[in-house]
Amino acid sequence: MLKVHIEKELEGFKLDVEFESRRAVTALFAPSGSGKSLTLKAIAGLIEPDRGVVKVSNTTLFDSFKGVNLPPQKRKVGYLFQDYALFPNMTVLENIRYGSVDEELTAKLLRILQIEGISDRYPSEISGGQKQRVALARALAMKPRLLLLDEPFSALGKGLKLTLYKEVKELRRLFDIPVVLVSHDIDEVFELADYMVVMKEGKTVQAGTPAEVFMNPANLEVARLLGHKSFL
Repeated sequence: MLKVHIEKELEGFKLDVEFESRRAVTALFAPSGSGKSLTLKAIAGLIEPDRGVVKVSNTTLFDSFKGVNLPPQKRKVGYLFQDYALFPNMTVLENIRYGSVDEELTAKLLRILQIEGISDRYPSEISGGQKQRVALARALAMKPRLLLLDEPFSALGKGLKLTLYKEVKELRRLFDIPVVLVSHDIDEVFELADYMVVMKEGKTVQAGTPAEVFMNPANLEVARLLGHKSFL
């Protein structure tokens, strides 16, 4: 179970997002500038909300009312950034091992993500798709209690995306942890998510399964965001 209620004012932007999900993969769906990445950073502990609660299963990561604010290194949150944020002076294997000493898990991730053959290369020597796989392996090597994916497939071609979708699903079954996916691609949401939260200008405007939200948009604005073309 994932419970998120975050209020944060930053440089004139007001974030007030709230959702609760018992599903495996929750997608934050919204246009650019709606506060999706800011929400992930607050969940990960990279920024401190002004008020709110972040809870994963029985573990409270943040609670402004109870004075709880775990530092990022104690939250055990795996984070895959948009730009992957790999360490340029480390090899693929060293990047994955960073923060993890489980050699068996490292070997399993290399195999599942098909990057065994590039383990001795540096980030500058591998493709964008390979960097994505390495960053995902590094995020999972720490055995997180929660995985955050910040538009990880946005720069990849359709064929590579479909391959990675399958790998993400396999890893999700292997680790059995909640995942929060940031996306503005409705096809991607239907492919990967069990639950979606539609955001607009920093606020939650609708939540439910992708099918429920798509078939019953809360208003005209949500319908347009979802790609509906005909209105009565």
